[in-house]
Amino acid sequence: MKDDFQREEQTRAEIARLLKSGLKTETAPFPEDSTAFSAILQRIRDDAGDDLEKKLIIGGFTDYPMGEDKQRCQECMYYLVHRRWCDLPELDVPVEPDWWCRLWRI
Repeated sequence: MKDDFQREEQTRAEIARLLKSGLKTETAPFPEDSTAFSAILQRIRDDAGDDLEKKLIIGGFTDYPMGEDKQRCQECMYYLVHRRWCDLPELDVPVEPDWWCRLWRI
């Protein structure tokens, strides 16, 4: 259990480092319907697999809130609050509450 927690913290730190270093992610287009949403998920499955950096790029991650309403992971339906985790199966990564990705959903 402790090892899992440490791995999650290390992965979260690696994601923060990548985003802070200026990793160019695909924040647009934001999927306006379930077809566009599904297409992004399929790209993640096909192109990223377990490659963390590719997941971040295709998912459109940022280390800050986005949009007019300042959407962030914390309000997303896939966010697990107590674990600080994105539970969307295609992503399945540790995240910070103030981050965002274009797969954000209420």
